[in-house]
Amino acid sequence: MSAPAQLVPRTGAWTAERLALSAATAEGSHTATSEVPGWLEDHRRFGGTVVRRIPFAGLDHWSFAPGTGDLRHSSGRFFTIEGLHVVRPGAEWQQPIIVQPEIGILGILAKEFDGVLHFLMQAKMEPGNPNLVQLSPTVQATRSNYTKAHGGTEVRYLEHFLAPRPEQVLTDVLQSEHGAWFYRKRNRNMIVEVDCDVPVHDDFCWLTLGQILRLLRLDNVVNMDARTVLASAPAMPAETKALSSDSALLAWFTGERARHDVRARRMPLRQIAGWQSDEYSVSRADGRFFRVVAVSVEGAGREVAGWTQPIIEPVEPGVVGFAYRVFDGVPHVLAHARVEGGFLDTVELAPTVQCVPSNYPPVRAEERPPFLEAMLNASPDRIRYSTVHSEEGGRFLNAESRYLIVETDEATTPAQPPPGYHWVTPGQLNWLAGHSRYVNVQARTLLAVLDAAIRGGGAH
Repeated sequence: MSAPAQLVPRTGAWTAERLALSAATAEGSHTATSEVPGWLEDHRRFGGTVVRRIPFAGLDHWSFAPGTGDLRHSSGRFFTIEGLHVVRPGAEWQQPIIVQPEIGILGILAKEFDGVLHFLMQAKMEPGNPNLVQLSPTVQATRSNYTKAHGGTEVRYLEHFLAPRPEQVLTDVLQSEHGAWFYRKRNRNMIVEVDCDVPVHDDFCWLTLGQILRLLRLDNVVNMDARTVLASAPAMPAETKALSSDSALLAWFTGERARHDVRARRMPLRQIAGWQSDEYSVSRADGRFFRVVAVSVEGAGREVAGWTQPIIEPVEPGVVGFAYRVFDGVPHVLAHARVEGGFLDTVELAPTVQCVPSNYPPVRAEERPPFLEAMLNASPDRIRYSTVHSEEGGRFLNAESRYLIVETDEATTPAQPPPGYHWVTPGQLNWLAGHSRYVNVQARTLLAVLDAAIRGGGAH
């Protein structure tokens, strides 16, 4: 006779409790938090990596395809840079876009030491990072990487993420990447717990979530991939009430998706309007937004020691911020149902402000994004979090933004916001981030620090 079926709790409350304990543990059983920045700098200095801009003609195995002009690798793997034509009511544009249909793995290995969850983090070099080496997930690899399309070495610790037992998985969700630069790109965000001995290589270390949260207060230390994985993990919601119920929030968001008629189609890169090409870049004729350039990477200390690749470079640093208010004792942030051409599902929840201010001259105030001035002109006593983070360094060059959480008031951010905006609690945002295509990658960065920033007296 077979054993009777056993029921388990539907919710991840036990996981959230363990993560909360790790978040409250300021120092772990292994590496001291204060040692991590120097450890990363040592890997940068001794790694000897050199990243140089090169003309497109200097790319090895990359070329503009005849006919379309798309930038492609000779293997047909990795990614392509194509054109995208986006049409929505009142707006139409064309742009280059990264097309990478394969799903990558962003995985963090977890293990309990002295009763507290620790996370195995990596000092990883990415050519687009302004300081090259940042704190990264245990595994950060596209399918082309871990199937060794580049002919390189094995990805360390990959075996823990390919087929984990269900009881090992603390979080596992497909998340989008930058919808303005990627076409429908998704990664598998995972935290997998082990109880076996794990060899720790020189460029890895165990840290508690509390240590990582402290490091998230430092400029360009924790990379984008680590931030999105941590934001996707379940949290203990501190609030039981909100301005909108969960069902009302979902109804509003579904309505936002339905009301936006966005049509995006890929097109040949050579045919996009408003862009110009020379031997070093593909850029807008007016110099706004971003450009496509090429780099050479030498001495990388990665699965392969060196390579060349195309990469996207924003023209200026950005500003990404949540407006934050407390309603009847409950913290809320103002989320924006944002349209981006590369999203799979029309819109995703974004921060209140997400832009490069120099793209919107102050003399044309009517074209400035709503609430931008509230971020740019916030007094220091209202800034609960302010840190510079860079975006994914494997595809974007020097893509930095100042991430902000700013306390606002009725005069700047009313309780009844304009169409496309909605007040949500941190718990509601975390609940939505546990599902695919609800919360965009910039909002997930702020979600990773949101609870500590608004409850812990700020983070600067």
